[in-house]
Amino acid sequence: MLKIFRIIERNTIEKTCLCVRYSSTDSSAEKRDEFRVLNIRKPKGRYQERKQPRTLNILPPRSESMPVDQDWGNVWPGPRSFHPATVPLPVRQGYVEKSGAPPSKYANAELVKIPNFLHLTPPVIERQCNALKQFCTPWPKALDTDEKLEKHFPLQITSSDYCFSSPSIRNPLARIVTLRFKLGSLGLNQRAKDKFLRLVGDRYDEESDSVTIVTDRCPLKKQNYDYALYLLTALYHESYNVEEWENLKTEADMEYYDWLKNKSKATIEKLFGKPHGEIENADVYADSVDKLMNEGENTYTLDKYGEAVRKLLNLPTKIEIK
Repeated sequence: MLKIFRIIERNTIEKTCLCVRYSSTDSSAEKRDEFRVLNIRKPKGRYQERKQPRTLNILPPRSESMPVDQDWGNVWPGPRSFHPATVPLPVRQGYVEKSGAPPSKYANAELVKIPNFLHLTPPVIERQCNALKQFCTPWPKALDTDEKLEKHFPLQITSSDYCFSSPSIRNPLARIVTLRFKLGSLGLNQRAKDKFLRLVGDRYDEESDSVTIVTDRCPLKKQNYDYALYLLTALYHESYNVEEWENLKTEADMEYYDWLKNKSKATIEKLFGKPHGEIENADVYADSVDKLMNEGENTYTLDKYGEAVRKLLNLPTKIEIK
């Protein structure tokens, strides 16, 4: 009986412990699931001190303290965006619909958009030129006239540089190179000159006797410059190049009229009984006949031809009958 009682007592104690354990677990779960209210109100009796506003010591614009005789090259040494506090000028930019002055330089976005050249003042430009003089040579004293300059430097190269605001500073127009020279400076003979003119086409200006070659097919300016010199060299040597079929050309195959190779020359020499070089005014007559036959009949060529005939035959000048 004693053993049976002890077993029953032990089982009762274990069940009691389990019940206590379960009850404690349930209470902690209830506490964990409880909704906690956030109290954002300040407790009574406690006040937070208000922050004092911080004052900033803003310096006056630099333009107000600039001396009159300052070195502007040190203030604005290079290209930069517009800064109103640095420029001591009442600059205005913009448009106002109603009557009124344009906006001032402060908080003006229009002045920041456009490029400025405030760094290129006359004193700064003079200073830069003086710095570049050490790399330059003096101008030759013998080249005192335009005629001497064209004689010794017949080639004229023209190119352009551009400065603009874009993602790329390279302008496609900067690659274009223009080569201009006098045709007479090449020293071509009559046959080579005729062939040279046929090769260049409409690039020759008869009034100024100049040839203009424009190159723009290469991406860089240096490449177009070299290409222009190559074209000039190729044209010069090609004009002197004589093909075998050119020696078989007769007077009827000529593209132009040449007085020295026509029957008119033989007729004049037979008429005067001496070579054309010894005949007075024979060159003037030959030039007038060439222009008349090559350029066609017009008022100018006919008048020149009539004057040349009178000089050749020692006839009086033309008298207008009223």
